Amino acid sequence: MMLPAFSLIRREYLRWIRAPTWVISGLMSPILYLLLFGQAFDLGKLLPAGTPPGVLAQVLSGAPNYFSYFAVGMVAFASVTAAMFSGTGIIFDKQLGILQRILSTPISRRSVFLSSLVFRGMLTLIPAFLVVGFAFLLVHVPGVTGLSVGAGVGVLDGAQFLVAALILSVAFTALFLSFGFAAQRIESYFGVVTILQLPILLTSNAMYPVSIMPKWLQYLVGFNPISLAVNVMRMSLFGTAGYPYSAGVYLLGLLAWAGLFVALALFLASKALSTDVGPKGSALSQAIAE
Repeated sequence: MMLPAFSLIRREYLRWIRAPTWVISGLMSPILYLLLFGQAFDLGKLLPAGTPPGVLAQVLSGAPNYFSYFAVGMVAFASVTAAMFSGTGIIFDKQLGILQRILSTPISRRSVFLSSLVFRGMLTLIPAFLVVGFAFLLVHVPGVTGLSVGAGVGVLDGAQFLVAALILSVAFTALFLSFGFAAQRIESYFGVVTILQLPILLTSNAMYPVSIMPKWLQYLVGFNPISLAVNVMRMSLFGTAGYPYSAGVYLLGLLAWAGLFVALALFLASKALSTDVGPKGSALSQAIAE
């Protein structure tokens, strides 16, 4: 099972690296978000003049400025946005007959799904960590706000940050891959994932502090998987003050969401791959396509 899965992962890599337009656009989009949104909006300027810095840090969950708060949220934003395109390769493979040829070999159906999940899950981390690196570099640009972190950040904090980002990437890659296996047309796929992506992102604390949201929205934000991951990342860089739970509790909640999404993806992928994957597809695929 491992050798065929490795071959499929290598195929995914070659297909990705041979499409320079996809590579460049995938890497540049997070930078544009940081420059256009992170620098243009500053919630700190809305506070009255002379407001103590501690008040702003409390509103921004320990972050010293809004750009630092936003930059960490953009790690999750970039991961979810990159994961949204995970299912497109599956649809193209079905339309071109490539998936049918793969399934005609002795390779297991689970390997087809897991190879896409492993590669695409790791791939979504590239724009996410490009955001962090670019935000750090902006500190050295005169007149521009950059990412500032606490003085006590260590190796364990960095590892905690990485684990949260990885779990989030795998969770949403699995979710969007499942729709790629079930859908038959690219239009249907993007119709479904767009409806899901925006509400999930906008009901998180990736871009705006929870304290300025209405009470009913704060309740939803607390259970959002993006918020759980961002809480861990911000605690790793800015400290744990002001958070009701430890980073371990947030990670457990994030793992629960990831397990749910992977289980859902395995179910939908097995249903789609166990039947005809040709132009007509299964009943499940037809329902989503229509």
